Amino acid sequence: MSVAVITDSTAYLPQELVEGYGIHVVPLYVVLAGRSGREGQDIGPDDVARALAVRGQRVSTSRPTPGDFVAAYREALDAGADQLVSIHLSGELSSTSEAARVAASQVGEHIVTVVDSRTAAMGTGFAVLAAARTAATGAPAATVAQSARETAAATRTLFVVDTLEHLRRGGRIGAAAALLGSALSVKPLLHMQDGRVVPLEKVRTTARALHRLVQRAAETAGEGPVSVAVHHLAAPERAERLAAEIRDRLPGVRELHVSELGAAIGAHVGPGAVGLVVAPFWREPDELVEVLPES
Repeated sequence: MSVAVITDSTAYLPQELVEGYGIHVVPLYVVLAGRSGREGQDIGPDDVARALAVRGQRVSTSRPTPGDFVAAYREALDAGADQLVSIHLSGELSSTSEAARVAASQVGEHIVTVVDSRTAAMGTGFAVLAAARTAATGAPAATVAQSARETAAATRTLFVVDTLEHLRRGGRIGAAAALLGSALSVKPLLHMQDGRVVPLEKVRTTARALHRLVQRAAETAGEGPVSVAVHHLAAPERAERLAAEIRDRLPGVRELHVSELGAAIGAHVGPGAVGLVVAPFWREPDELVEVLPES
């Protein structure tokens, strides 16, 4: 039985992995002043960074429609899949999973399994990769979905933003936490917990915050084999410095991806944001699988 994996555009998977594993990606919608479009197709990270650099400019996002998911599911089935596993960003941050479930009810809930990753960005992406790699072994849909759930649950997502204002405006962090960060002029280290964005600790400078990101990642990784993603929005130099430190500090890194956040997540974290995602490296029973080249 062939199982296809579907996700949304906020997983921010490198394109070579999407193509290599035949993953279907359904884009979210992004609304800028005067125009809107699909993330990654019509509107990219540069568009969002430029918009947010203008004082008072707002950027908003909306989920894919159930019809978008129905179209993606039918495309995957027409391509030869018998079962589908659809994996998406946290339901606490977006109603994308809800739209996917509505679509699944139309296509057939015995055909489509929807997984709420309870995380975002490559936190979701690594769950999607685990599912795709599991599907490639010929495993049934239930096993593929469970691989995604277990990977997502074991993944740590950490990030630092230049300002909490974008998260506050978008309703992704509480007003009290945003006010605290602004009032004390601190650089909060944030993380995903129970599907939500919450403060982890407070530091005084960006340099210290980036240092703590790496320390936290090292604590999470330990000596075990891990997959790591470095994300940023309009901060490539910070991201490359983080990647270099990760290579030095984490001996168990088996794959490392550096990528810019797309429009949908970038709209809520703002320019200058950087983050790390640490996930257990996926294994086939009794042996490691070969991974695609580092992006």
